[in-house]
Amino acid sequence: MDNTMKISDQITVGPQPNRDEIYEFGNEGFKSIVNFRTANEEGMPLTPEAEGKVVESAGMKYCHIPVSMNMLDDRQVDEFREQFEALPKPIFAHCKSGKRAGAMAMMKRAVENGMSGEQTLQKAEEMGFQCDKPELKDFVKHYVDTHHKEASHPISREHSS
Repeated sequence: MDNTMKISDQITVGPQPNRDEIYEFGNEGFKSIVNFRTANEEGMPLTPEAEGKVVESAGMKYCHIPVSMNMLDDRQVDEFREQFEALPKPIFAHCKSGKRAGAMAMMKRAVENGMSGEQTLQKAEEMGFQCDKPELKDFVKHYVDTHHKEASHPISREHSS
């Protein structure tokens, strides 16, 4: 599939795959697919529910975390970080174009590595991410800046709920 970007050995991001591409990912050794598209987005080759069935029939795990550019929320990133740990690797994560998926993967990586928001944006740019959405850039910077200390000082989730 064109326009995919390997973030690490554990995760690759890109645009939404069609049915045949999902099977190709399975044949290429991917173990999980994460979908960040919301159910009501235009131009989807498969609904999130239909995609989940195809992914499972291709022998992979499926995770759907709807992320809208209009409603970016820390909880979505937190959920992705938790799901990431549980999902078999490698993972292919997608949205419509790959920008939201790339941002989610970069935020996860940045928090783990104790990076700042600015460092995260610089690294993303070095890797070739073209983010033309100011609200996404601002969200990435804010999320990482408010969570990057977790790498050295993990917060117990038991009392943060």
